[in-house]
Amino acid sequence: MTQTYALFFDIDGTLVSFKTHEIPQSTIQALTQAKANGSRVYIATGRPPLIITNLGAIEPLIDGYITTNGALCYVGTELVTCQPIPKEDVLTCVNDCQEKGNSLIVVGRKDVAVLDPKGDVDRIFRQMLAVKNLDKASPLDEVLQQDILQLTPFFPADYEPELMARMPQCVSGRWHPEFTDITANGADKGKGILAMARHEGFDVSRTIAFGDGGNDTSMIIQAGIGVAMGNAIEELKQQADYITTSVDDNGILNALRHLHVI
Repeated sequence: MTQTYALFFDIDGTLVSFKTHEIPQSTIQALTQAKANGSRVYIATGRPPLIITNLGAIEPLIDGYITTNGALCYVGTELVTCQPIPKEDVLTCVNDCQEKGNSLIVVGRKDVAVLDPKGDVDRIFRQMLAVKNLDKASPLDEVLQQDILQLTPFFPADYEPELMARMPQCVSGRWHPEFTDITANGADKGKGILAMARHEGFDVSRTIAFGDGGNDTSMIIQAGIGVAMGNAIEELKQQADYITTSVDDNGILNALRHLHVI
């Protein structure tokens, strides 16, 4: 007998293969069946809405979105939560990247700015991750007039503690060796699940979160059941309640079957 849950899915490396940049057909079928069985389907991603362009066939199944690592959550046109980064911390990060010549993505409430002096954004986001819509980026000075929801600076992990010590009102969620996602304290995917549960009226114990990267840790811990993909980083697997196969080996399908969602 199947059971119903609120299901929360990371995108890159969880729903979408890093190899094909597409959602496996088995995942589409599994989510379609889960929805038909009464479960709810939510996205929980580090991507801002502008660059959530790779969900394709499953878009009609989605009940709500946790975006920018929990800083902006919404259901349809209804805002669930919005937590901007304090301006002083925004300027600390922007100035640091400009001084060091590091690439940076600045995510505003409406628009996105891209500083790419070294070509890292183009190389990683456009070429490796197949991110679309970055050509719609806006000038930095315009975006800085908006609430800033997320900063994505490009630097090695060993520099992270030094910068974060100067951004005390923020938290870092790294899911790639060459960059990290920075949001305001209190904004992460786990807290996004809590906000969505309050808004939608379901119990957190009836949630399942699926992820593969460091920025998924909070929701893997927070959810009633945390599932790490077979391709997940080792640190996430250690926090998970269940480890499924990789995104390219029917990982979502196998997990939903194992947990009797389908």
